[in-house]
Amino acid sequence: MNVLHDMPAEQAPGAMTRHGLDPDWWRGAVIYQIYPRSFQDSNGDGVGDLRGVTQRLPYVAALGVDAIWLSPFFKSPMADFGYDVSDYKAVDPMFGTMADFDAMIAEAHRLGLKVMIDQVLSHTSDKHPWFVESRENRTNPRADWYVWADPKPDGTPPNNWLSIFGGSAWEWDTSRCQYYLHNFLKSQPDLNFHNPQVQDALLDAVRFWLERGVDGFRLDTINFFVHSAGLEDNPPLTPERRSDSIAPAVNPYNHQSHLYDKSQPENLDFLRRFRALLDEYPAAAAVGEVGDAERGLEIVAEYTSGGDKVHMCYSFDFLSPERLTPARVRAIVGGFEKQAPDGWSCWAFSNHDVVRHATRWADQVVDREGFLKMAASLILSLRGSVCLYQGEELGLTEAVLDLEDLRDPYGIQFWPTFKGRDGCRTPMVWDDTLPEAGFSAVRPWLPVPPEHLHLAVGRQEGNSQSLLTHYRQFLQFRAQQRELIKGDIRFVGDDDAILVFDRILGESIVRVAINLGGEAAEIRLEADGFAPLGAPGPHGALRGDRLGLPPYGAWYARRSGR
Repeated sequence: MNVLHDMPAEQAPGAMTRHGLDPDWWRGAVIYQIYPRSFQDSNGDGVGDLRGVTQRLPYVAALGVDAIWLSPFFKSPMADFGYDVSDYKAVDPMFGTMADFDAMIAEAHRLGLKVMIDQVLSHTSDKHPWFVESRENRTNPRADWYVWADPKPDGTPPNNWLSIFGGSAWEWDTSRCQYYLHNFLKSQPDLNFHNPQVQDALLDAVRFWLERGVDGFRLDTINFFVHSAGLEDNPPLTPERRSDSIAPAVNPYNHQSHLYDKSQPENLDFLRRFRALLDEYPAAAAVGEVGDAERGLEIVAEYTSGGDKVHMCYSFDFLSPERLTPARVRAIVGGFEKQAPDGWSCWAFSNHDVVRHATRWADQVVDREGFLKMAASLILSLRGSVCLYQGEELGLTEAVLDLEDLRDPYGIQFWPTFKGRDGCRTPMVWDDTLPEAGFSAVRPWLPVPPEHLHLAVGRQEGNSQSLLTHYRQFLQFRAQQRELIKGDIRFVGDDDAILVFDRILGESIVRVAINLGGEAAEIRLEADGFAPLGAPGPHGALRGDRLGLPPYGAWYARRSGR
């Protein structure tokens, strides 16, 4: 028996409504990302669905998070697993019905959870009726709804732009005898945001879901909406300037400086239109995904400042392979604070597109669980909102899959050097005593990794030392410290092992010191007037002006204004 799942909802720790219609609820919110295909299968077809999500919402609420982000469930041919939308206003039958979606919204709200849904606005499926019409000829009413261009005189594509999924970003179409732009799969043609009718149609789809009661959106590839109308060639990047934070190192996409195919200034005008629509609805909010290896934090700052664009964004800085160190945290968070003091970021260590941080970082340490507890405390203490990815709270690692098990076209394209995104999308493990770990009664769309079974929810519940327990306890602790939710941040010192910063709200300060290393460390720390707080996890000891911290230990203390 799973005690937590059988607990009446009104008794669950997350059942209370914490923010109601507070228009500022998103500032400091913790958002739990659900990848529906892999969360819970309710009908025995091996694929997760909306009823499965509803079934597991009490578990999510009990974590103590504020909202869920639901990855795409719209009608789609599933070439990119829902990120190729063929109808913005329909639920794909694979996931259920619109009634199932409405029931999920109602249950989430009953449990005190906000619901944010993915909006994939930069491109559609090539099966979308808009594109089917657009490609018929050059004179139809939607002829200019997508990015079409004539070939060069020699028949080659109009410029050198590359697709993230490999090869040219241009695909030849025999109906129009033109190329169309696709930043991702060739079956994902890019919409033409220079056409006001396209913007109007997309905003109409956004309004549709707001009317159904969603509380906000996660905007996929937010900086890809607008391309340069001049179609200029992107300049090359020298090897030392290349980064693998957006695409794997084996992908030639990294060889270009993406000056013209994305992150255009006209994007700001659309985001202002988008924000004006959201402002018509109480407490609606949006978080954008910024995919730019060169200007990620700068774009996050630009898109979230001024209060007239999106509420918050995340970049790939903490989703990259680079090791987590105090210097890196200070550089990323401090850099954003300098560029956008009135902006707001949303931090994430894992999501559905990158290698899980339990593998990316924790494989390099001896005490994996100690490191992961420290990482949870860290991300939940930084200024900004937080996205947690399903299974992160269990310590799920990147699954090792065989080629025949892969479903991700990205991984199949670059196999074996890069194995794609399937390794972070395997099913949730609920109960290791049940077939397929309680996810499904049949073989799932991706296999349940045997190495995940010992991390199942049923194994960790009731264990006071488990990672799941730490997440729950720390989220409960965080909810009691408003400084950690809404406060400003100020870094203290530049130690190589211990990261120290203050979270400041009014005249109250919570000072945080976290040892990011696997060995005990000591630091000189001024702490007059600070009273220790009982944060979960291994504690440090302050003796005079010397703070000692055990491996991955932390120290939290408050000083109230006089």
